[in-house]
Amino acid sequence: MSDSIQKQIDQVVRNNDIVLFMKGTPEFPQCGFSQRVAAILSSYGVSYAAVNVLLDEAVRQGIKDYSDWPTIPQLYVKGEFIGGCDIVSEMHESGELAELLAPFKVAD
Repeated sequence: MSDSIQKQIDQVVRNNDIVLFMKGTPEFPQCGFSQRVAAILSSYGVSYAAVNVLLDEAVRQGIKDYSDWPTIPQLYVKGEFIGGCDIVSEMHESGELAELLAPFKVAD
């Protein structure tokens, strides 16, 4: 992975409280796993940055290298890698994700 892609990804992760690297967009997800994570995030009323990895193959591969995680989607909160669809789903079901995202909820 090129250093410039690594730096670009790092900036996005560090400059946004919540970032979802996904296939497609929250409004038009291009895979079921990305759709699931976007729907979970939306259910918490949090604002987040979404990066469509389908727009750039270098970013698509770069995020896998960055996290050392082989699949997409990937969720980051406050610069920390949280996980992919299975982990986010498990955290959602256990209530752990609600606690993690509570400080970022947009006021009603």
